[in-house]
Amino acid sequence: MISDIIRMYGTTWCNDCKRAKKFFGEHRVRYDFIDVDEDREGLRIVEDINQGKRIIPTIVFPDGSTLVEPSNAELATRLGLQTRPECPFYDLAIVGGGPSALTAAIYAAREGIDTLVVERSALGGQAGITERLDNYPGFPEGVGGAEFADRLVAQCRRFGVELLSATEVVAVGSDGADRWLRLASGDEIRGRAVLLAPGSTYQRLGVPGEEDFIGAGVHFCATCDGPFYRDQDVLVVGGGNSAVEEGIFLTRFARHVTIVTRAARLTASKVAQEKALAHPQISVEYETTVAGFRGDKRLAVVVLRNVHTGETRDITPAAVFVFIGLRPNTGFLAGAVTLDERGFIVTDATLQTSVPGIFAVGDARTGSTKQLVSAAGEGATAALMIRRHLEQAKVLAPRWAEAMDG
Repeated sequence: MISDIIRMYGTTWCNDCKRAKKFFGEHRVRYDFIDVDEDREGLRIVEDINQGKRIIPTIVFPDGSTLVEPSNAELATRLGLQTRPECPFYDLAIVGGGPSALTAAIYAAREGIDTLVVERSALGGQAGITERLDNYPGFPEGVGGAEFADRLVAQCRRFGVELLSATEVVAVGSDGADRWLRLASGDEIRGRAVLLAPGSTYQRLGVPGEEDFIGAGVHFCATCDGPFYRDQDVLVVGGGNSAVEEGIFLTRFARHVTIVTRAARLTASKVAQEKALAHPQISVEYETTVAGFRGDKRLAVVVLRNVHTGETRDITPAAVFVFIGLRPNTGFLAGAVTLDERGFIVTDATLQTSVPGIFAVGDARTGSTKQLVSAAGEGATAALMIRRHLEQAKVLAPRWAEAMDG
Protein backbone atom coordinates (compact mmCIF):
# COMPACT_ATOMS: atom_id res chain seq x y z
CA MET A 1 0.00 0.00 0.00
CA ILE A 2 1.66 3.21 -1.23
CA SER A 3 0.55 6.56 0.22
CA ASP A 4 1.30 10.12 -0.89
CA ILE A 5 2.00 11.08 2.72
CA ILE A 6 4.41 9.79 5.37
CA ARG A 7 2.82 7.21 7.66
CA MET A 8 4.10 6.65 11.19
CA TYR A 9 3.08 3.43 12.95
CA GLY A 10 3.39 3.59 16.73
CA THR A 11 1.56 4.01 20.02
CA THR A 12 0.68 6.94 22.24
CA TRP A 13 2.90 5.63 25.07
CA CYS A 14 6.07 5.03 23.01
CA ASN A 15 8.78 7.62 23.83
CA ASP A 16 10.53 7.20 20.45
CA CYS A 17 7.18 7.78 18.74
CA LYS A 18 6.71 10.98 20.74
CA ARG A 19 10.16 12.14 19.71
CA ALA A 20 9.53 11.41 16.03
CA LYS A 21 6.15 13.17 16.17
CA LYS A 22 7.83 16.19 17.74
CA PHE A 23 10.51 16.17 15.03
CA PHE A 24 7.96 16.08 12.23
CA GLY A 25 5.84 18.73 13.94
CA GLU A 26 8.77 21.11 14.39
CA HIS A 27 9.87 20.63 10.78
CA ARG A 28 6.32 21.15 9.52
CA VAL A 29 6.24 17.71 7.86
CA ARG A 30 2.79 16.26 7.16
CA TYR A 31 2.25 12.69 8.28
CA ASP A 32 -0.44 10.24 9.30
CA PHE A 33 -0.13 8.55 12.69
CA ILE A 34 -1.49 5.01 13.01
CA ASP A 35 -1.87 3.75 16.59
CA VAL A 36 -1.10 0.04 16.40
CA ASP A 37 -2.80 -0.51 19.75
CA GLU A 38 -6.06 0.44 18.03
CA ASP A 39 -5.44 -0.50 14.39
CA ARG A 40 -5.00 -4.22 13.69
CA GLU A 41 -4.07 -3.62 10.05
CA GLY A 42 -1.43 -1.14 11.19
CA LEU A 43 0.03 -3.74 13.55
CA ARG A 44 0.11 -6.28 10.72
CA ILE A 45 2.04 -3.82 8.51
CA VAL A 46 4.59 -3.22 11.30
CA GLU A 47 5.09 -6.97 11.71
CA ASP A 48 5.46 -7.48 7.94
CA ILE A 49 8.10 -4.76 7.66
CA ASN A 50 10.04 -6.04 10.69
CA GLN A 51 9.95 -9.79 9.95
CA GLY A 52 7.36 -10.52 12.60
CA LYS A 53 8.73 -8.14 15.22
CA ARG A 54 6.66 -5.32 16.70
CA ILE A 55 9.17 -2.46 16.51
CA ILE A 56 7.94 1.14 16.71
CA PRO A 57 8.01 3.72 15.45
CA THR A 58 8.01 2.24 11.96
CA ILE A 59 7.86 5.05 9.42
CA VAL A 60 6.83 4.48 5.81
CA PHE A 61 7.64 7.16 3.22
CA PRO A 62 5.64 7.88 0.06
CA ASP A 63 8.18 6.01 -2.12
CA GLY A 64 7.71 2.88 0.00
CA SER A 65 11.03 3.15 1.87
CA THR A 66 11.02 2.75 5.65
CA LEU A 67 12.85 3.80 8.78
CA VAL A 68 12.53 1.81 12.01
CA GLU A 69 13.27 3.47 15.36
CA PRO A 70 15.17 6.26 13.59
CA SER A 71 17.24 8.84 15.40
CA ASN A 72 16.60 12.52 14.73
CA ALA A 73 19.79 12.55 12.65
CA GLU A 74 18.48 9.70 10.50
CA LEU A 75 15.16 11.50 10.03
CA ALA A 76 17.02 14.68 9.08
CA THR A 77 19.11 12.81 6.52
CA ARG A 78 16.02 11.14 5.05
CA LEU A 79 14.31 14.53 4.71
CA GLY A 80 17.36 15.99 3.00
CA LEU A 81 18.25 18.45 5.76
CA GLN A 82 21.82 19.77 6.01
CA THR A 83 23.26 18.81 9.40
CA ARG A 84 27.03 19.20 8.89
CA PRO A 85 28.93 22.44 8.18
CA GLU A 86 30.65 22.87 4.82
CA CYS A 87 33.60 24.80 6.29
CA PRO A 88 35.46 24.84 9.63
CA PHE A 89 35.57 28.66 9.86
CA TYR A 90 33.06 31.52 9.37
CA ASP A 91 32.98 35.24 10.04
CA LEU A 92 29.80 34.71 12.09
CA ALA A 93 28.28 31.56 13.59
CA ILE A 94 24.69 31.88 14.85
CA VAL A 95 23.27 29.46 17.42
CA GLY A 96 19.54 29.16 16.84
CA GLY A 97 17.26 29.43 13.83
CA GLY A 98 14.30 31.50 15.01
CA PRO A 99 13.22 34.91 13.63
CA SER A 100 15.88 36.89 15.52
CA ALA A 101 18.65 34.57 14.31
CA LEU A 102 17.45 34.48 10.71
CA THR A 103 16.97 38.26 10.59
CA ALA A 104 20.52 38.73 11.87
CA ALA A 105 21.76 36.25 9.27
CA ILE A 106 20.04 38.16 6.46
CA TYR A 107 21.49 41.50 7.57
CA ALA A 108 24.96 40.03 8.12
CA ALA A 109 25.08 38.20 4.79
CA ARG A 110 24.01 41.35 2.95
CA GLU A 111 27.02 43.06 4.55
CA GLY A 112 29.34 40.45 3.06
CA ILE A 113 29.77 38.58 6.35
CA ASP A 114 30.21 34.82 5.84
CA THR A 115 27.42 33.45 8.03
CA LEU A 116 26.41 30.04 9.37
CA VAL A 117 23.16 29.28 11.25
CA VAL A 118 22.97 26.20 13.49
CA GLU A 119 19.49 25.18 14.73
CA ARG A 120 18.89 22.16 16.96
CA SER A 121 15.35 21.57 15.69
CA ALA A 122 13.60 23.29 12.76
CA LEU A 123 14.43 26.59 11.12
CA GLY A 124 11.84 29.23 11.94
CA GLY A 125 11.64 28.58 15.67
CA GLN A 126 8.34 28.78 17.53
CA ALA A 127 6.98 31.15 14.87
CA GLY A 128 7.08 28.23 12.44
CA ILE A 129 4.67 26.13 14.51
CA THR A 130 2.30 29.00 15.31
CA GLU A 131 -0.93 28.67 13.37
CA ARG A 132 -1.25 32.35 12.49
CA LEU A 133 0.61 35.60 13.16
CA ASP A 134 -1.71 38.60 13.31
CA ASN A 135 0.51 41.32 14.80
CA TYR A 136 3.52 41.42 12.48
CA PRO A 137 3.70 44.67 10.48
CA GLY A 138 2.98 44.41 6.78
CA PHE A 139 0.52 41.52 6.94
CA PRO A 140 -2.91 43.16 7.44
CA GLU A 141 -4.72 39.82 7.08
CA GLY A 142 -2.15 37.96 9.16
CA VAL A 143 0.22 35.29 7.91
CA GLY A 144 0.58 31.61 8.67
CA GLY A 145 3.51 30.81 10.95
CA ALA A 146 4.85 28.13 8.60
CA GLU A 147 4.65 30.49 5.61
CA PHE A 148 6.42 33.24 7.56
CA ALA A 149 9.21 30.87 8.60
CA ASP A 150 9.60 29.55 5.05
CA ARG A 151 9.90 33.11 3.73
CA LEU A 152 12.68 33.88 6.23
CA VAL A 153 14.56 30.71 5.31
CA ALA A 154 14.22 31.44 1.58
CA GLN A 155 15.52 34.98 2.11
CA CYS A 156 18.54 33.64 4.02
CA ARG A 157 19.34 31.24 1.21
CA ARG A 158 19.01 34.04 -1.34
CA PHE A 159 21.86 35.89 0.41
CA GLY A 160 24.04 32.80 0.76
CA VAL A 161 23.57 31.98 4.44
CA GLU A 162 24.54 28.41 5.27
CA LEU A 163 21.75 26.76 7.28
CA LEU A 164 22.01 23.67 9.48
CA SER A 165 18.96 22.15 11.14
CA ALA A 166 18.50 19.20 13.52
CA THR A 167 22.03 20.04 14.70
CA GLU A 168 22.72 20.75 18.37
CA VAL A 169 25.40 23.02 19.80
CA VAL A 170 26.67 21.58 23.08
CA ALA A 171 29.35 24.13 24.02
CA VAL A 172 30.56 27.64 23.18
CA GLY A 173 33.93 29.19 23.96
CA SER A 174 36.85 31.44 23.02
CA ASP A 175 40.38 30.77 21.85
CA GLY A 176 42.39 33.95 21.32
CA ALA A 177 40.72 35.97 18.58
CA ASP A 178 38.50 33.03 17.59
CA ARG A 179 35.13 31.98 18.99
CA TRP A 180 34.08 28.35 18.67
CA LEU A 181 31.03 26.09 18.76
CA ARG A 182 31.14 22.38 19.52
CA LEU A 183 28.36 20.30 17.98
CA ALA A 184 26.81 17.12 19.37
CA SER A 185 28.32 15.32 16.36
CA GLY A 186 31.80 16.24 17.63
CA ASP A 187 32.39 18.80 14.87
CA GLU A 188 33.89 22.13 15.92
CA ILE A 189 33.09 25.40 14.16
CA ARG A 190 35.23 28.51 14.55
CA GLY A 191 34.44 32.10 13.76
CA ARG A 192 35.34 35.70 14.47
CA ALA A 193 31.98 36.26 16.17
CA VAL A 194 29.12 34.23 17.61
CA LEU A 195 25.49 35.23 17.98
CA LEU A 196 23.48 33.31 20.58
CA ALA A 197 19.78 32.97 19.79
CA PRO A 198 18.86 29.60 21.35
CA GLY A 199 15.30 30.61 22.15
CA SER A 200 13.17 29.17 24.89
CA THR A 201 11.02 26.15 25.69
CA TYR A 202 7.56 25.90 27.16
CA GLN A 203 7.67 25.32 30.90
CA ARG A 204 6.14 22.21 32.39
CA LEU A 205 3.79 22.01 35.34
CA GLY A 206 5.96 19.66 37.37
CA VAL A 207 3.00 17.74 38.80
CA PRO A 208 2.59 13.97 39.28
CA GLY A 209 1.92 12.12 36.04
CA GLU A 210 2.94 14.92 33.68
CA GLU A 211 6.12 13.23 32.46
CA ASP A 212 4.29 9.91 31.99
CA PHE A 213 1.71 11.31 29.60
CA ILE A 214 3.67 13.79 27.49
CA GLY A 215 2.62 12.94 23.95
CA ALA A 216 -0.10 10.63 25.29
CA GLY A 217 -2.60 13.29 26.29
CA VAL A 218 -0.33 16.05 27.62
CA HIS A 219 0.98 18.43 24.95
CA PHE A 220 2.80 21.73 24.50
CA CYS A 221 2.03 22.42 20.82
CA ALA A 222 -1.55 22.91 19.65
CA THR A 223 -0.49 23.09 16.01
CA CYS A 224 1.32 19.75 16.25
CA ASP A 225 -1.22 17.77 18.26
CA GLY A 226 -4.55 19.61 18.11
CA PRO A 227 -5.78 17.72 15.01
CA PHE A 228 -5.65 14.44 16.96
CA TYR A 229 -8.54 15.60 19.16
CA ARG A 230 -11.32 16.35 16.70
CA ASP A 231 -14.78 16.57 18.30
CA GLN A 232 -13.40 15.95 21.78
CA ASP A 233 -13.09 18.11 24.91
CA VAL A 234 -9.65 19.48 25.75
CA LEU A 235 -8.09 21.51 28.56
CA VAL A 236 -5.69 24.45 28.18
CA VAL A 237 -3.54 25.46 31.16
CA GLY A 238 -2.47 29.10 31.41
CA GLY A 239 -3.98 32.55 31.11
CA GLY A 240 -1.48 34.51 28.99
CA ASN A 241 -1.34 35.20 25.28
CA SER A 242 -0.02 31.79 24.28
CA ALA A 243 -2.64 29.89 26.27
CA VAL A 244 -5.57 31.98 25.08
CA GLU A 245 -4.49 32.15 21.44
CA GLU A 246 -3.78 28.43 21.30
CA GLY A 247 -7.10 27.78 23.01
CA ILE A 248 -8.86 29.70 20.25
CA PHE A 249 -6.92 27.75 17.64
CA LEU A 250 -7.93 24.43 19.24
CA THR A 251 -11.63 25.20 18.66
CA ARG A 252 -10.96 24.31 15.02
CA PHE A 253 -10.75 20.69 16.12
CA ALA A 254 -12.05 20.26 19.67
CA ARG A 255 -15.72 20.19 20.61
CA HIS A 256 -15.03 22.32 23.67
CA VAL A 257 -11.97 24.02 25.17
CA THR A 258 -11.68 24.76 28.90
CA ILE A 259 -8.99 27.25 29.88
CA VAL A 260 -7.68 26.88 33.44
CA THR A 261 -5.73 29.71 35.09
CA ARG A 262 -4.51 30.19 38.66
CA ALA A 263 -5.21 33.95 38.42
CA ALA A 264 -8.51 35.73 39.00
CA ARG A 265 -8.54 36.86 35.38
CA LEU A 266 -6.87 36.17 32.06
CA THR A 267 -3.63 38.09 31.45
CA ALA A 268 -3.67 37.80 27.64
CA SER A 269 -4.08 40.85 25.42
CA LYS A 270 -7.49 42.51 25.40
CA VAL A 271 -8.15 41.37 21.84
CA ALA A 272 -7.32 37.73 22.65
CA GLN A 273 -9.45 37.82 25.81
CA GLU A 274 -12.45 39.21 23.98
CA LYS A 275 -12.20 36.52 21.29
CA ALA A 276 -11.94 33.73 23.85
CA LEU A 277 -14.63 34.93 26.23
CA ALA A 278 -17.08 35.43 23.37
CA HIS A 279 -16.37 32.06 21.78
CA PRO A 280 -19.20 29.51 22.24
CA GLN A 281 -16.72 26.60 22.44
CA ILE A 282 -14.55 28.12 25.19
CA SER A 283 -15.07 28.36 28.95
CA VAL A 284 -12.63 29.61 31.60
CA GLU A 285 -12.03 28.34 35.13
CA TYR A 286 -10.26 30.94 37.28
CA GLU A 287 -8.16 30.46 40.43
CA THR A 288 -7.62 26.82 39.56
CA THR A 289 -4.48 24.76 39.06
CA VAL A 290 -3.66 21.27 37.82
CA ALA A 291 -2.62 19.02 40.70
CA GLY A 292 -1.85 15.86 38.74
CA PHE A 293 -2.58 13.45 35.91
CA ARG A 294 -3.70 9.82 36.00
CA GLY A 295 -4.23 7.10 33.44
CA ASP A 296 -3.02 3.80 32.03
CA LYS A 297 -0.58 4.33 29.14
CA ARG A 298 -2.45 7.49 28.10
CA LEU A 299 -4.09 10.34 29.99
CA ALA A 300 -7.49 9.55 31.50
CA VAL A 301 -7.97 11.92 34.46
CA VAL A 302 -6.85 15.46 35.29
CA VAL A 303 -6.92 16.52 38.94
CA LEU A 304 -7.83 20.20 39.42
CA ARG A 305 -7.28 22.15 42.65
CA ASN A 306 -8.91 25.37 43.87
CA VAL A 307 -6.10 27.78 44.82
CA HIS A 308 -8.06 29.13 47.83
CA THR A 309 -9.75 26.12 49.38
CA GLY A 310 -7.34 23.40 48.24
CA GLU A 311 -10.34 21.32 47.22
CA THR A 312 -9.62 18.91 44.36
CA ARG A 313 -11.83 17.32 41.75
CA ASP A 314 -11.33 15.02 38.76
CA ILE A 315 -12.19 15.84 35.15
CA THR A 316 -11.75 13.72 32.02
CA PRO A 317 -10.69 15.78 28.98
CA ALA A 318 -9.26 13.97 25.98
CA ALA A 319 -6.07 16.05 26.20
CA VAL A 320 -4.31 18.87 28.05
CA PHE A 321 -2.27 21.64 26.38
CA VAL A 322 0.12 23.46 28.72
CA PHE A 323 1.14 27.09 28.09
CA ILE A 324 2.45 28.55 31.35
CA GLY A 325 5.57 30.37 30.26
CA LEU A 326 8.99 29.88 28.79
CA ARG A 327 12.43 28.88 30.05
CA PRO A 328 15.61 29.79 28.15
CA ASN A 329 17.49 27.08 26.27
CA THR A 330 20.81 28.07 27.83
CA GLY A 331 21.96 24.97 29.68
CA PHE A 332 24.87 24.54 27.26
CA LEU A 333 26.12 28.06 28.11
CA ALA A 334 26.86 27.53 31.82
CA GLY A 335 30.28 29.02 32.48
CA ALA A 336 30.64 30.33 28.93
CA VAL A 337 28.87 33.69 29.31
CA THR A 338 27.12 35.46 32.18
CA LEU A 339 23.54 34.30 32.82
CA ASP A 340 21.04 35.84 35.21
CA GLU A 341 19.42 33.96 38.10
CA ARG A 342 16.76 32.52 35.78
CA GLY A 343 19.26 31.39 33.15
CA PHE A 344 18.71 34.21 30.64
CA ILE A 345 21.75 35.65 28.82
CA VAL A 346 22.98 39.01 30.11
CA THR A 347 23.99 41.56 27.44
CA ASP A 348 25.04 45.19 27.28
CA ALA A 349 23.44 47.96 25.19
CA THR A 350 25.13 46.62 22.06
CA LEU A 351 23.70 43.12 22.66
CA GLN A 352 27.19 41.83 23.46
CA THR A 353 27.55 39.27 26.25
CA SER A 354 30.21 39.19 28.96
CA VAL A 355 32.59 37.76 26.34
CA PRO A 356 33.71 40.16 23.57
CA GLY A 357 32.68 38.87 20.17
CA ILE A 358 29.78 36.81 21.53
CA PHE A 359 26.38 38.51 21.19
CA ALA A 360 22.85 37.42 22.10
CA VAL A 361 19.31 38.13 20.92
CA GLY A 362 15.78 36.78 21.22
CA ASP A 363 13.78 35.01 23.88
CA ALA A 364 16.84 33.71 25.77
CA ARG A 365 18.22 37.22 26.36
CA THR A 366 17.54 39.07 29.62
CA GLY A 367 15.10 41.90 28.99
CA SER A 368 13.74 40.64 25.67
CA THR A 369 10.05 41.24 25.05
CA LYS A 370 9.30 37.74 23.70
CA GLN A 371 7.53 39.38 20.74
CA LEU A 372 8.18 38.49 17.10
CA VAL A 373 8.63 42.04 15.84
CA SER A 374 11.09 42.79 18.65
CA ALA A 375 13.00 39.61 17.87
CA ALA A 376 13.43 40.74 14.27
CA GLY A 377 14.57 44.18 15.45
CA GLU A 378 17.11 42.66 17.82
CA GLY A 379 18.44 40.47 15.03
CA ALA A 380 19.00 43.46 12.75
CA THR A 381 20.63 45.46 15.57
CA ALA A 382 22.92 42.57 16.49
CA ALA A 383 24.06 42.19 12.88
CA LEU A 384 25.07 45.86 12.80
CA MET A 385 26.89 45.56 16.14
CA ILE A 386 28.69 42.46 14.90
CA ARG A 387 29.68 44.33 11.75
CA ARG A 388 31.22 47.04 13.94
CA HIS A 389 33.00 44.39 16.05
CA LEU A 390 34.51 42.80 12.94
CA GLU A 391 35.58 46.18 11.61
CA GLN A 392 37.32 46.99 14.88
CA ALA A 393 39.03 43.60 14.77
CA LYS A 394 40.15 44.56 11.25
CA VAL A 395 38.43 41.48 9.80
CA LEU A 396 36.19 43.64 7.60
CA ALA A 397 36.91 46.93 5.89
CA PRO A 398 35.03 49.82 7.48
CA ARG A 399 32.07 51.26 5.58
CA TRP A 400 33.85 54.51 4.66
CA ALA A 401 36.71 52.58 3.02
CA GLU A 402 34.25 50.56 0.97
CA ALA A 403 32.51 53.75 -0.10
CA MET A 404 35.86 55.25 -1.19
CA ASP A 405 36.69 52.05 -3.13
CA GLY A 406 33.29 52.19 -4.82
